[in-house]
Amino acid sequence: MPLQATTVSNKIIRKRKRKPVEDSVDDVEDISNSRPSTVPVETASSRVVVPMKTSDGGSKPRRTPKGTTAPTLARNTSTLSNPVTSTIPWPDSLVSLEKTHRALNLVFTFCCTRKHLATTFETIKSAVEAHTKRELKIEDVAKIVALRPGGINFAYVDEAMLQVDVRGSERDETFKNGRANVWHAPGPAPDMSVGGITGDQGVGSYKGGAGADEGKEVLLFEYIDGDLKRQVQNKKTGEPTKATHKLKDEELKLPVYSQKQMMTLIEKRNMKFNNALKAFLNRCDAEDTDPEKTLEAESQSFIPRPSPSRSNTPKPDFSMLPKSIPKERKSMSEIIIELKDSEWYTGQIVPDGHRVFDPQKAIYGDLNFQLSQDLVNALYNTKGITQLYAHQAEAINNLHDGHHVIVATSTSSGKSLIYQIPVLHALERDHNSRAMYIFPTKALAQDQRRSLKEMMKYLNGLENTVVETFDGDTEFANRNLIRDEGRIIFTNPDMLHITILPQEEKWRSFLKNLKYVVVDEIHVYNGLFGSHVAFIMRRLRRICAAVGNRHIKFISCSATVANPQEHFKTIFGIENVRMTDFDGSPSGRKEFLCWNTPYKDPADPASGRGDTMAEAARLFCQLILRGVRVIAFCRVRKKCEALVGAVKHELTTLERPECMARVMGYRGGYTPQDRRKIESEMFEGKLMGIIATTALELGVDIGSLDAVITVGFPYTIANLRQQSGRAGRRNKDSLSVLVGDCFPTDQYYMQNPDEIFTRPNCELQVDLQNMLVLEGHIQCAAYEVPIRPDEDSIYFGKQLPEIAEERMVKDDLGFYHCNERFRPLPSKFVAIRDTEEDHFAIVDISHGRNIVLEELEASRAFFTLYDGGIFLHQGNKYLVREFNPERKIARVELVKVDWTTQQRDFTDIDPIETEAIRRIPKSLSRAFFGAIKIQQVVFGFFKVDKKRRILDAVQVDNPPIIIFSKGMWLDVPKQALEILVERRLNVAGAIHAAEHAILSLMPNFVISMPGDVRTECKVGLKEFAKKETSRKRPARLTFYDAKGGASGSGISTKAFEFIDLLLKQAVRRVEACHCHEGCLECVASELCKEANEVMSKAGSEVILKSLLNMEIDVDALPMGPENTSPIGIETVILAQPVLPRGRTSVNVVEVKREEGHENEVVIVDTVSGEEVEEQIRIKDEPVD
Repeated sequence: MPLQATTVSNKIIRKRKRKPVEDSVDDVEDISNSRPSTVPVETASSRVVVPMKTSDGGSKPRRTPKGTTAPTLARNTSTLSNPVTSTIPWPDSLVSLEKTHRALNLVFTFCCTRKHLATTFETIKSAVEAHTKRELKIEDVAKIVALRPGGINFAYVDEAMLQVDVRGSERDETFKNGRANVWHAPGPAPDMSVGGITGDQGVGSYKGGAGADEGKEVLLFEYIDGDLKRQVQNKKTGEPTKATHKLKDEELKLPVYSQKQMMTLIEKRNMKFNNALKAFLNRCDAEDTDPEKTLEAESQSFIPRPSPSRSNTPKPDFSMLPKSIPKERKSMSEIIIELKDSEWYTGQIVPDGHRVFDPQKAIYGDLNFQLSQDLVNALYNTKGITQLYAHQAEAINNLHDGHHVIVATSTSSGKSLIYQIPVLHALERDHNSRAMYIFPTKALAQDQRRSLKEMMKYLNGLENTVVETFDGDTEFANRNLIRDEGRIIFTNPDMLHITILPQEEKWRSFLKNLKYVVVDEIHVYNGLFGSHVAFIMRRLRRICAAVGNRHIKFISCSATVANPQEHFKTIFGIENVRMTDFDGSPSGRKEFLCWNTPYKDPADPASGRGDTMAEAARLFCQLILRGVRVIAFCRVRKKCEALVGAVKHELTTLERPECMARVMGYRGGYTPQDRRKIESEMFEGKLMGIIATTALELGVDIGSLDAVITVGFPYTIANLRQQSGRAGRRNKDSLSVLVGDCFPTDQYYMQNPDEIFTRPNCELQVDLQNMLVLEGHIQCAAYEVPIRPDEDSIYFGKQLPEIAEERMVKDDLGFYHCNERFRPLPSKFVAIRDTEEDHFAIVDISHGRNIVLEELEASRAFFTLYDGGIFLHQGNKYLVREFNPERKIARVELVKVDWTTQQRDFTDIDPIETEAIRRIPKSLSRAFFGAIKIQQVVFGFFKVDKKRRILDAVQVDNPPIIIFSKGMWLDVPKQALEILVERRLNVAGAIHAAEHAILSLMPNFVISMPGDVRTECKVGLKEFAKKETSRKRPARLTFYDAKGGASGSGISTKAFEFIDLLLKQAVRRVEACHCHEGCLECVASELCKEANEVMSKAGSEVILKSLLNMEIDVDALPMGPENTSPIGIETVILAQPVLPRGRTSVNVVEVKREEGHENEVVIVDTVSGEEVEEQIRIKDEPVD
């Protein structure tokens, strides 16, 4: 559970051991008094009305003043820490029922450790009766469920859907080898597993579908309040370990559970049942009712019945759902009340997490010039517009007066009209006028093209004007026509960089007549990508000036920028810009909910958060079935597909399968035809729900959306506001929901919802001094038009003459040309973002179809495609039948299975060549810079069921993926390793935490975005293992550029210059943070792909201080192993020096930093290849 933000002081806070439980009883009581044990249902105080237009960047919100007191460490409490008391004597029937529950609990827990046993009523009945010495009746179990409805599932299910793991699920010949092939296990019906029972049968190869047993139901009993953990104690040492047993044909070991673990879980469930029973007796006493008769009556609705009479079976509450999707929905406030009245609602809306934004009336403005009657008619006929809003009129007037314009108003405020009207007005006056619309995504470009062409139907003489998209999907046969005849083109920065600017002579007519350049969603152009786009815009201005066009007007828009005017000037290199930030558009009433995924057992936080995807799917379906048009945003593609599948499953459960066709996924990778089809169906209103990645986060008009569900915090507040603004685009009331995942960041905002509404947007930063980026674009510019340093410095800065002299080819006339190493086409050598040319085709071969489902980037292919793996597309599961890396093709077949696969991989990040050495002042440690090798290996996959349990492990033989970059590294001093070992702190966790601490501070010194520089994240499965590994890793902090290929992006190069300051700030940050094991404010990272599992905050402090040669108080360090890092066999060894290539000499530099003076870089030594190993050898720290 994350802590609230704390003020950072200079005082060093030592990490101390936690007090024993006995000593902290008072603390627990205090917390339990301030926080109820059950998740509270939202009260009136949690609904706050705030002014509209502050949630998505319209104006800077005023922060709510906070108290100065540091927040206390609050822990969730449950009924176990606050047992229910009752003085009412128990009737004999309830005493007997409690005994039955104990027997059920014991038998069920035992069956859970035997995965070949499904806990059906018939399976457990005889064992329970042996304990109770009486018959077990369904009615008895129903009474137990009635007392604990949130913790037990008792219902009829399709036998084929049971997850039975027979000998490690090795029942498919697809995965068998050797002797295992001759054995066939009874299992689910055909088509429920890969290849049926024999493994070589395809889907649909059985007559009559699933066979004779199709539809057979069994009565299933299961606890749903938490599973057994794998960890047990070592018999000799008492240390936590992860005991396992081997699978028959696989090296992987599956978990074995200790007797102590099972007894703890059994006792926990028994106590919960006793508390529920006492609470029930207290209720009956207060209501003066007979407990036996009351329980008999209440249990009737929990008696399950098979399908023929399933109307009485406990199932999802349909009572409040309309019979069919209504054409006119209710108001959002009414729908929220219905959701909260549903029987499945357990207080998911967090306290203070329901905000209401009041509606705002329109404020209109007037133009300073007249539009043609045709254009006025077009606006009315296509959009129903008779008046312009104040911000639209102001921006259009500024453009007409000759100014560049930046518009910073809220999402869905009609910004597109600001660049549509001037372009159409210019075309009416001069048919040769040209305009270029630059959008970051293809979906956005398609949307704007459709809108513009619709308006042009009403403009005389412009009906047949060529308005086309020019991007990677454009057919080559059409490109010449668009270039020569197009008046308005929709493109992206990549096409401008790679195709349009390098072919200046072919585009000369277009560029000469170019009047307007529209760059929408300017907030996307930030960090490294922003640096590239800034130079592309300068190259565009330079070419247009060279062909005689110095009158281009730039228009830009965004909703979530803190510094829009400054950012515009940086991106375009232009000073004469007018900003419009007053918002005159109307907006409907908007409701915002912070919706937390409930605990598995709502009354017990210790049970852990439930399935976020299932929770989001339930909310999604409840909304669309009430006539609400919903878009759900997921952070990554895989989550997007998982949510589509979860929504389809939920619709099936709700007995509304006909609605599945009205829900679609939308993400990168789909074929252009599929994308166009989905966009069209969205716009026409055929779809009720869209599940998307950030591809649809930007301002695509996909018709009237009523609600946005953001599944998991989307990394930044600006992203959340951008997504939230997608709802209510037609001035109706709307809803935005943030569904909290189990991660620390999500839970921080769930506990501090005020931060979502009061925290200002981040300021955008672009680095124009990055030498790698700068030189790359200067070489591109020289290829387009030869460089004249004295004239072109206005575009590329004061460093241009020096770069031209040193790195370019000068001709007799004084012009500079592109260097040979960038030829034949420099733009191909300058990658502006991680786009890839190599793609794998995924071909659906189900029933002989042979249709390309989608194309996948080569870098993703080996992590997504492997023989026997499951590939997700539109929520459907496809088995990978054949993966051919040479031909870049994967053949997949649609299957109906109840599990998915998850790859097993590792990544090694190693420096291979030292290019520079930097001395850290007052320390013998060194920082190194050079070439980095990143090797990723996928060696197998897990079969995982819906409850995220591993059913099986399979080996695959994929070739390693090797890429090269540039980066820096620091070798951990030997003394630091000795201290960590002495205090039994996890070395890998200490290195991982120190790397995160340094990474999080890089933006303080280098203009960059999270993810621009990466490190090697440690994996718990390896680091906490109890057996030796051959993959020992060096004790080294390594950082590399994630973009830019083998040459890097230049970001780690600049960070290398400030490494001493980075280390000092990291030490201060770690010392000052008040958390225990590490949090997002010190050593944890939102972007850690291993979920910050391997962490040692105390260990990171040892490493950082040792690198700076600071004093380390060893006695003040905690004695391990730490709670979060169970001790295993050490996987880290002393780092060996990395030599320079060819044993050439390397300069050792030191930065002399003095206050009030410029930093001076001094070469303190030059070492040859023979000396370099001695020079960079890890040395012992000096002893006082």
